[in-house]
Amino acid sequence: MTNLRLVVFDVDGTLVDSQADILAAMAAAFEAVGLALPSQDEILSIVGLSLNVAMPRLAPDADREAHHALEDAYKASYMQLRIERGAAESSPLYPGAAEVLAQLNARSDLVLGVATGKSRRGLDKLLEGHGLQDVFVTQQVADFHPSKPHPSMLQAALAETGVAPQQAVMVGDTSFDMDMARAAGFTGIRVSWGYHDRTALSAAEVVIDRFAALPAALKNIWG
Repeated sequence: MTNLRLVVFDVDGTLVDSQADILAAMAAAFEAVGLALPSQDEILSIVGLSLNVAMPRLAPDADREAHHALEDAYKASYMQLRIERGAAESSPLYPGAAEVLAQLNARSDLVLGVATGKSRRGLDKLLEGHGLQDVFVTQQVADFHPSKPHPSMLQAALAETGVAPQQAVMVGDTSFDMDMARAAGFTGIRVSWGYHDRTALSAAEVVIDRFAALPAALKNIWG
């Protein structure tokens, strides 16, 4: 095992605010398939899940074929929005995110990673749009893992970096992130600016209300 420590970030609702594009792409997908659009709260409640898990939750009475069609239509609409507006505009970084990422990335005792329900293609486009391609040593995406809150993504991050679970934290905004962290033996740091209500995040061990508070939170966890 290495002496390094690992900080893994969720993406949507944690690093970037992609709410507008998520809602717009969902509206386009449900219209394309001819199904009633769920409420905004229902849509935001599934952010963080892989699409193959999210769509059956949003359309429980639809069949598997319709769920696959929703996935395809959502992906197409989301990527089109990204092309039209660019990643920096369609999914802007939250205030303070860029500065804190640069600060943490400069430290020799830390490695950074992401664990996201996005696809490999979607994450690549986002990181490229924000100039973050070289920041995250380990990048876990929905293409190769079961959906959150299964701990597979975080277990893979540990295997890739050689870090022990007790030296790792998961930073996220949803209950899926915090449940995944707990299942993998990570400390969960919940951000308050994301898409899940505070009452749904009982698994979080630490809560921060602004990005600039993250370095201090890490210091408190590790000493």
